[in-house]
Amino acid sequence: MADALPVPKYHQIYLVLREQLHEGRFAQGLPGELALMRQFSVARVTVRRALQELAGEGLITRERGRGTRPLGATTAATDAHGQTKTTQLAGLLENIVSMTQNTTVRVLEVSKVGASGEVAQALKLTAGDAVQKAVRVRSTREGPLSHITTWVPGDLASHFGRRELARKPILVLLGEAGVRVGGARQTISARLADAQVAPHLGVAVGSALLAVRRLIQDEDGRPVQWLHGLYRPDRYEYQMQLSRVGDIAAQVWVSRELSAQFH
Repeated sequence: MADALPVPKYHQIYLVLREQLHEGRFAQGLPGELALMRQFSVARVTVRRALQELAGEGLITRERGRGTRPLGATTAATDAHGQTKTTQLAGLLENIVSMTQNTTVRVLEVSKVGASGEVAQALKLTAGDAVQKAVRVRSTREGPLSHITTWVPGDLASHFGRRELARKPILVLLGEAGVRVGGARQTISARLADAQVAPHLGVAVGSALLAVRRLIQDEDGRPVQWLHGLYRPDRYEYQMQLSRVGDIAAQVWVSRELSAQFH
């Protein structure tokens, strides 16, 4: 097997800075070219090429005399009273809330349980700590869409129960409880429907399902929700828009948008 082609140095710098921008590290502006040259031990032309890639994606703006500043979701907005506010949900999280508000939900279970080892590790708790476990089935007009199991730390879930979960998405309920959602980490894989889940989704045992695991954190990085979701692939899909970056040798694609579609 042939060795993988090396990623150019400018593109490595671009990827590092791009990740840091998404983390909101440069609210006051990016380091200057000389500082980046020293940080990455590269020539000015390499730094400039990386910054050009970021500017080309609309992630930064470069102005003579004002330096390099981030653009997009990290930029603060103002409300009707002129007060600065922070967007609590962006991108994928906004899409999740929009989707849940256009479907119906049936609550199968809500209980206060001790966190298992896996749940405790995800939520950064101690095994046995109190968490709220909720199991719900969400549907569209065409029928069942998803079977969702969530775990929320007990102190955060004390403000809502079965009735509230039947009416509003958990992200909205967490927001009403004072949680400022900062972001999420998500993985998508596949799983076969077992005898417990299949009847709720209206599929045969052994049918292929999309399996989603999503960890949502607040603005301070504290995990506030751990979700296991099983989705019917004939009624739910993810769409990603990819853009080519780097030269032809790099062969790198990056995602710019992610949306969830259901039908």
